This record gives sequence, C-alpha cells and structure tokens, in this order.
Amino acid sequence: MHSALSWPSPSFRQRRGENRKLETHRSKYCCADLKVEYNTAMNLVELAERIRSLRIDQRLTLEEVASRTGLTRSWLSKVENFRVTPSLPALAEIAKALGVPTSKLVEGLDEKPSLTMVRKNERKVVERDQSDANTSVYESLAHRRKSRSMDPFLITIPPGVAREEALPHLGEEFLLVQTGNVDFEYDGDVFKLQSGDSLYFDASVPHRLVNAYKKTAVVLCIFQSPQA
Repeated sequence: MHSALSWPSPSFRQRRGENRKLETHRSKYCCADLKVEYNTAMNLVELAERIRSLRIDQRLTLEEVASRTGLTRSWLSKVENFRVTPSLPALAEIAKALGVPTSKLVEGLDEKPSLTMVRKNERKVVERDQSDANTSVYESLAHRRKSRSMDPFLITIPPGVAREEALPHLGEEFLLVQTGNVDFEYDGDVFKLQSGDSLYFDASVPHRLVNAYKKTAVVLCIFQSPQA
C-alpha cells in the first residue's frame, strides 16, 4: 500500500517506452467517400459510440463483426470502449462489416465550435467496460462537442464496485474525487483517495478505480487524447 506517489520504477519506464510505440499519429490515408482528412487524434468517444450504436442497431455481436473484418473481438471491444484508435484501413473494414460508408463513422468529428455547453440535465450516459461486477455510470460532460482533445466525465461508483481488471489506454488522465472515497490501483500500487483528492497520470499504465467503501463515490475524470 502506498499513500503517496513515488518515482517510476525501471520496469515502469520500460513499459512506458513500449507503450509509446502504440501512440497515435495523423494518418495520410484517404477514402473515396471521405470529405475530411482522417485524423487518429479525433474524438475517440464519439467514434466509439457511432460504431457501437450501428452494431447494436443491426443486432450484430462483436464476434460477428470480428468474423467479417478479420479483426479480433478483444480489439474491437477496446475500440468500442474508446481504449484504442483504429487506423483508417481498420475503420474501413469495420464500416464495411456494418454496411455503411466510412464517412458515416468519421464525418463531423473534425468540427470545432468555439464553445459548447452541456446543462446538468443534458449529460449523456456512456457505456464503458460494463459487466455484472462493474455498474459504474459514466456521464459525458462534453458530448455536444464532436471534435475535442479532452473528454470529461462524471463517474458514479456504487459501493463494492470496480472494473474487473486494471487496463491501460493511450493519453493522459486527471481524476478529482468529488464525493466519497475510492482506491486507485496504478501499476500494482494502491492509492487511497478521499473527497477533494486528485491525480494526474500517464494512462498507458494499467489502472482502475475501486469503491471498497460503504457509500457511493463520484469522481470527475478527464481523458486527454494523444496528439500527433
């Protein structure tokens, strides 16, 4: 158990170096039906929601999409949980499997209005890593802005709830505990957080929030998307 952050271990530095190989870049590929340049730093959450929504509307399982595309089920699941950014060729295969043009998945993601506002009653619930063990609720605070480099969420974590395993994703992340208490697992260490505590960390290291306490916790979480 650790109550304070310590300097990264050599093993951490080595893993971080390996993870950098996965970082996104601006793709110069193009598709005939695209009206925008595909950019792998585009908003992952909106892209993931479009893919998941189309798949569910067509009553397709991840296994069926995997069979049609030649991509693995686990990788497709990471795409739908906005943990990885698909390359344009992979995205084209997904679009083909869903029976839609690639443009339907990406057009509009590069629009950049100067200001967007989301009222409290306009928050959008987004599914992420849902399971019998993880009933946490993610509320998007910026879903109206289609192209964004940050994704802020309010995460409501009931007592005794946690994601099944610690997982990594690209980019950086900021957490602020608003109410309650949570444990934060990071690279094998556990940090006990209470209301008002915050963390900023490299999200390419496996991590997860755990509410091992008797009261519901609410955490502000901000994902910083990797930029080219």
